[in-house]
Amino acid sequence: MTHAHITSWFIMIILFLIAVSMQRSGAAKANIIKMVLRLFYIITIITGLLLLHSIASISGLYWLKALAGLWVIGAMEMVLVAGKKGKSMAAGWTQWVIALVVTLFLGLLLPLGFDLF
Repeated sequence: MTHAHITSWFIMIILFLIAVSMQRSGAAKANIIKMVLRLFYIITIITGLLLLHSIASISGLYWLKALAGLWVIGAMEMVLVAGKKGKSMAAGWTQWVIALVVTLFLGLLLPLGFDLF
């Protein structure tokens, strides 16, 4: 399940960057990419919940990582909505970068992640 989760959030990040660039250029297909991105939000959340469910003893850091992961998704939506409305996306981008760094750090730090730290 770990590989499915990693694959889903990796694809989610790529789709997010594609959606932002297509939205900025005014491409008509940007809405399709955003719908596929939202499908990957759901896949990522489900695989994350399955990973949480598979852990015998869940520490607080796992819950913090789950909340940070939801924060990443929320920040992605903030960027996309602000871009569509023509407003400044700086707050969304800042939140996205911070949330992504926190989530990746916790994911690599915790025992289910890779052994980098």
